[in-house]
Amino acid sequence: MKKIVVFGASGDTGRYFVEYFLENNKNNEYQIIATGTRKTDYFEKIGVPYYQVDITDKSHFDQLPKNCYAVVDLAGLMPARMKGYDPYKYIDVNITGNLNILEYCRKSGADRILFAQSFGDIKDWAEEKLVLTADMPRNFSFKTDHTIYVMCKNFAVDMMENYRQMYGLKRFIFRLPTIYLYSPVDNYYVDGEIRKIGYRILIDKAIKGEDIEVWGDATRQKDMVYVKDFCQMLYKALFVDRDFGHYNVGTGVGTSLLEQIQGMVEVFGEEGKKSKLIMRPDKPNAPQYIMDITPAREELGYEPQYDYIAMLTDFKKEMFKDLP
Repeated sequence: MKKIVVFGASGDTGRYFVEYFLENNKNNEYQIIATGTRKTDYFEKIGVPYYQVDITDKSHFDQLPKNCYAVVDLAGLMPARMKGYDPYKYIDVNITGNLNILEYCRKSGADRILFAQSFGDIKDWAEEKLVLTADMPRNFSFKTDHTIYVMCKNFAVDMMENYRQMYGLKRFIFRLPTIYLYSPVDNYYVDGEIRKIGYRILIDKAIKGEDIEVWGDATRQKDMVYVKDFCQMLYKALFVDRDFGHYNVGTGVGTSLLEQIQGMVEVFGEEGKKSKLIMRPDKPNAPQYIMDITPAREELGYEPQYDYIAMLTDFKKEMFKDLP
């Protein structure tokens, strides 16, 4: 049986991918193996082997299967999960840890690796070029607490190209903007300080029917990609007959800030108790970007299944599915 090892499976995106694989793959030739840093019995409940692995410790890899078909590398440390600022951790996890994963690929005879990269390497283009293409040159600030993180992700991508050219390891890179998903954890870190996720604040207001302020230029657009579409892209890359690929994760469609908030009110608001929108053009603008997904369409056969309203509708189902 061919093994597919998922690093970072205990994270939100990883769990969605494992579930997506189980729902879509009916070929008994493949078995998915989950790894993560957290102690959990979730994977045992769904019939998936799980190993607790610290990717910075080479000895932890000894417990994993000695041969595998593919590795899905969703492991990594992000600014959104770092309390305070400790750049050494980015080096330890996102460079040394990923080198350990690459060595596992080499020793286990893996055919390919799929890797989640940040779109931080090109997002600064968005103010002058709304549509971000997969082949854009790197353009990021060297002045922020995200810089070392972005540099480490870039170096990991370069390491994977080294392993492709030296050892023939096929590599597929996925550049991620914000991936929208439901999680019971609704906070993250900004500049090392904990905050509630912005879109979760808006959804909570819509559920309560409270007034919602629309800040800045309400026409600015953002690519609102759902986690299940990202999972589709990963899944297709597991089996595509190619040696490499570099893909933007997205829908290729922009949704304006006003449309985003109107959608939240429509999907989450109660009839007769809908939030009132208050325009605040004096406030700061939201980020803007649209991810060009042409290479993913042409090379993987990827086609987004969730438009913005469909995403919110499924998000709502995920949010309330475990309630009595």
